[in-house]
Amino acid sequence: MHTPHKVPIMLAAAWPPRQWADLTVLVAVSGGADSVAMLRALVAVKPAGDGRLVVGHLNHRLREDADADERFVAELSGRLGLECCSGRLEPASLTEAGRGLEAAAREARYRFLRTTAERLGARYVACGHTADDQIETVLHRILRGTGIAGLAGMPAARRLSEAVTLVRPLLGARRSDLLEYLDRIGQPYRQDRSNLDRRFTRNRLRHDLLPHLAEHYNPAVGDALLRLARLAGEIQEVAARRVGQLKPRAVVEGRGVILLRERLAGEPEYVVRELIKAVWRRQGWPQQAMGLGEWDLLVRMLFGGEAITGERGEKRTLPGGVLAEVVEDGLKLERPAPGP
Repeated sequence: MHTPHKVPIMLAAAWPPRQWADLTVLVAVSGGADSVAMLRALVAVKPAGDGRLVVGHLNHRLREDADADERFVAELSGRLGLECCSGRLEPASLTEAGRGLEAAAREARYRFLRTTAERLGARYVACGHTADDQIETVLHRILRGTGIAGLAGMPAARRLSEAVTLVRPLLGARRSDLLEYLDRIGQPYRQDRSNLDRRFTRNRLRHDLLPHLAEHYNPAVGDALLRLARLAGEIQEVAARRVGQLKPRAVVEGRGVILLRERLAGEPEYVVRELIKAVWRRQGWPQQAMGLGEWDLLVRMLFGGEAITGERGEKRTLPGGVLAEVVEDGLKLERPAPGP
């Protein structure tokens, strides 16, 4: 009798089965090694209960073998006795102005998973991101320029909507462990040839930069980036708790949002920036074009300084059409409705 492989054990430790025994879980499966290993591990550890596993697959229709991937996932689901919910996209919908293909595909995938989970009444969406994905994410963000929150990498869980939470139960597992697990149980998987395409930044990081760093600078560069992400995550948790304490007494919501200067005096600028970001997210305003310069501008408007007078009536228009105005008590943020 085989002893249990460490992948199902690791998954169960990261996301204890008792948390989802009686809940429906939508499992995002592309057909690649990571998501197939996650699906097989979830099936292996699933406890008895009223909950069920449902497979979700989005066919972006960007590659010649995309339809074959969809058939593979459907057939695997059938062999495991699981329902499979598939969706298809028109490739033209991923080439809208102002968005890269990778970002557009990712947004479409999460939108599909969220709407499918809500339709099914699934409480969780499980994604097969690994420690290797985390390493690549942190390195990519360092190269683009990021703050503490970005250095923390992908969280193990995050809300997709009020009803649905995305979880990454294999975020602590290395890709080599998953490949070993699939080989041990004799489970085939699909090879995505686009993962070798150097036109995509993540592929250049994976196949060129990380091996170069490991060979010439630090053989354990991956572990170093994972430690950095963990430490940044701990700092971000502290900031998030402080933001949660400040919001009820320093933010007034009504027609727009007002941040109260007196209630925020003496707080570290980093915490104030995080509070402004939290307000921004809650309002559903676009964040993509907001960089450190824009967040710092809002802090300076709130307190004054560096060419910002902080005088009542001073205004700035920010990305997404959000209007920032210095008012008597602090800083007002509002997104006026578009004119007729």
